[in-house]
Parts: sequence; structure tokens; C-alpha cells
Amino acid sequence: MLRMLQEFWFSTGFSAMTYKELIMIIISFAFLYLAIKKGYEPYLLIPISFGMLLVNLPKADLMGDSGLLHYLYMGTKLGIYPPLIFLCVGASTDFGPLIANPKSILLGAAAQFGIFFAFIGAILLGFTGPEAASIGIIGGADGPTAIYLTSQLAKDLLGPIALAAYSYMALVPIIQPPIIRFLTTKEERMVKMEQLRHVSKKEKVIFPIIVAVFTILLLPSSAPLIGMLMFGNLIKESEMVPKLVETAQNSLMYIITIILGLTVGAKADANTFLTVQTLGIIALGLVAFSIGTACGVLFGKIMYKMTKGKINPMIGAAGVSAVPMSARVVQKMGVEENPSNFLLMHAMGPNVAGVIGSAVAAGILLNIFK
Repeated sequence: MLRMLQEFWFSTGFSAMTYKELIMIIISFAFLYLAIKKGYEPYLLIPISFGMLLVNLPKADLMGDSGLLHYLYMGTKLGIYPPLIFLCVGASTDFGPLIANPKSILLGAAAQFGIFFAFIGAILLGFTGPEAASIGIIGGADGPTAIYLTSQLAKDLLGPIALAAYSYMALVPIIQPPIIRFLTTKEERMVKMEQLRHVSKKEKVIFPIIVAVFTILLLPSSAPLIGMLMFGNLIKESEMVPKLVETAQNSLMYIITIILGLTVGAKADANTFLTVQTLGIIALGLVAFSIGTACGVLFGKIMYKMTKGKINPMIGAAGVSAVPMSARVVQKMGVEENPSNFLLMHAMGPNVAGVIGSAVAAGILLNIFK
């Protein structure tokens, strides 16, 4: 009887639990708390957190060679899911604010500085060029772009980079507000911007076609991301295929989000995550994202001065690629400072520009290192 009990005990995951797995389980609980109790991007954070929880339960072996999550992860590893996510984002996003205010593309460009800062930092820390490029893209706070670029340049780092990029996307409501408050005055945050001009259907249909042609001819390596983003937006603005748009906005988006979130979280096993290299990547990503946010806000302050107070500099924070999370942060902070303020559509211009900018940055890095 005792022997049977011993055999049963050693067959359980409890017997194989180490302090490392316990630490990761606690971290997953913390993320679940933020997602469920605090409401921080639950669509992203719940799947990521639960994937992290599952992979750190000993002997479950869900990411083993025959494990369920191992097979689902192939779409991430092969770079299939990110372009599909971009298709869904394009079908869900109104490019009108960017078309109505083309100057906002400068804010999106400024916010990409964090990518190149992290790239230089990673080089100085001894990472190779392709590895540094993959780490740098975390600064754009664009999970799909980070996954796609890393799957092409540094597959060994795909787990920690994907986890860092998606975690920072989900934690935008925590990371960005302190940076925005530190860099702006109350007077600047209270600025109420004028309503954007009406954008015609013709403009909205032509825009994704022109952007796709020009960008892909300039940077062919950006085709998977830019092509799918613009295709998604085109089917939305054409108003001719509502069923395709509905599928992309809902079913397809949620299916990919579930699979991608679970498998990204499942790459955070204790042996991989709790290493100096991985923690360094996550730290660099946080610094890069913070610098990208700061650069967007600082450029917003320049535009505030140049327009004599007509631009609210907070919209520069939306220049990172976390769409629409960062735009919602700007909107919330604007209302807190001035209840009559409505900055969401103004922030969506830089936000859309940031998505395009991060894809272009990925194309540039691919051209250099692949």
C-alpha cells in the first residue's frame, strides 16, 4: 500500500514542483488578477496568463513534442498568426483620423524611436544584429510585428520576445499614464482639440491601396504585415463584403487571439523565463516602450508649441502601435483633466500611424539582417 502511494505521489506534478515553477505560477496569478479584477486588457492578458500557468504545472507537458499547445504554437513560430492579426486590425480600424490629420503620422514616427534605442542597447549588451533587431521591435508595443520579425531573424528568442511584447501591450494602462503626466503640464493635458474634418468614402478606399503599393514597393519585406493590414481595411471601407468584415472583426480575431495568447504565455516556462538573458530582454523591452511613449509625447509638445496650443501633446503617446489601447489611455486621461474633452479620434491618428510605422521598421530591419 505504501509503495502504491509513493508511486502515485511521484506520478503527480506536486512531486516535481520546484521554486522556479512556483514563482512563475505566482506571476501568472498576478497577471490574472490584473486582467480580471483590474480589467487591464483581459482579451490579451487572460490567455497569456493562463498559458503561463499551464506550462509551469509540472508533467502536464503541453508544450512537449506531442503536446496540444506545441502544435498550436506552430502558427506563431512560422509567422502565420501575426499577418492574420494585422488583417483583423485593419478590418476593425478607422484610418479616417490619420487621413484627416496627416501630420499625426509624425507622432507615430517619433514613437518608433524606442525600437532603435533598444536595438542599440541590445548590441551593446552583446546580442547579435538579428537578435538585437528582434529585441528592439518590442519598443513599438506591437505583439504581432514582434512575433513576425523574431520568427524570421531570431527564432530562439521568440518565446521571451513574444511574451514581453504582448505583456507590454496589455499593461499599457499601467505604463503610459505616469510617463505622460511626468512630461506634460496640467494646462497641456487640458487642451481641447478641434473636431477633425469629414473624410469621404473615396479617400478611405483609396488610402489602403496607395499605402500598400508604395510601402511594399519600397520595402518588399513588409508585404506580409502591411499587405494584410491594408487588405483588412480595404474590405471594411469598400462596404461590399460585410460578412468578411464581420468575420475578421469578430470570429477570426478572437480565435487567433485565444490561440496566440495561450501559446505566447506557454513559452514562459520557468527554465526559459527565469534566466539572465530573458530578464534582460524584458527589461530592454520595457525601457524601449517607455522611451517610445516619451518620444511621442515630447514630439507632441513640439507640435503644441508650433500650433500655439491647438495640439494636445498627450496624443503623441498613442504613436506606439498598441492599437487601440494607447488611444484609450489618452482619451481617459483627457476626460480626467477636462470632462468635455474627447481625444479618442485625435489619438487614433498617431495610433494607426504607429501600427504602420512599426511594420515599416520591421521591414527595414528584415532588409538589413535577413
